[in-house]
Amino acid sequence: MRPLFYSINITLDGCCDHRAGSSDEELHRYWADNLAQSGALLFGRVTYEMMESAWRWPAGTRPNWVADWMEPFAHTISAAKKYVVSSTLKQVDWNAELVRGDLVEAVQQLKQESGKRIFVGGVTLPLALAEADMIDEYEFVVHPKIAGHGPTLLEGVSKHVELKFMSQKEFSSGAVAMRYEPVRQ
Repeated sequence: MRPLFYSINITLDGCCDHRAGSSDEELHRYWADNLAQSGALLFGRVTYEMMESAWRWPAGTRPNWVADWMEPFAHTISAAKKYVVSSTLKQVDWNAELVRGDLVEAVQQLKQESGKRIFVGGVTLPLALAEADMIDEYEFVVHPKIAGHGPTLLEGVSKHVELKFMSQKEFSSGAVAMRYEPVRQ
């Protein structure tokens, strides 16, 4: 069974707004490696559209804001198989497939397939997956900032999720990636 791996950037006050964190070469390399270790990416509509608008470029082009060290991330996310949970999108491309119907059933089916872990990102979809006890590993990349706004990590989860610490990695920016697994009875 493929594990479901949730990873997200957050600030010290729990803000998950993608504009609130820091980005440097070391973190981009880390995220590219993280995605490359996954057999598929699972996104909700908002995260999919945000990632596509930033990282899908017309052939042979690169936006002016992209540094050379960002390209490995762009290539990795573009090449990755993507599953998009949405009831409003009519179609997707960019190596993506729509996921419809019962979320738990659909994700359970994806987990049953052979291959490497499934990487899930975003805010709303992971909340639903946490509620259904579907996430097998959590990773929080905590940035040394206080945002004071924005969506917060797993805001609205209705039950406690006990986590067991697995590992951590410190970055020169002061960010720390911490991994946990749920304690299941």
